[in-house]
Amino acid sequence: MVRNIDYTKKHVSAGYKSIYLRTDLIDKINELAKEKDTSFNNIVVKMIEFCLQEGF
Repeated sequence: MVRNIDYTKKHVSAGYKSIYLRTDLIDKINELAKEKDTSFNNIVVKMIEFCLQEGF
């Protein structure tokens, strides 16, 4: 299933939260961020938003 995700950054009010991720996930997210010319944080936020919208 292919989804078109808007990787542009939107400036919104935000908070700070620390999470621990496996090193292999960090590496994959970094690769995707580089491919999409965006930040690690933006990729993680988009993934969370997508999952919440889809009801995961």
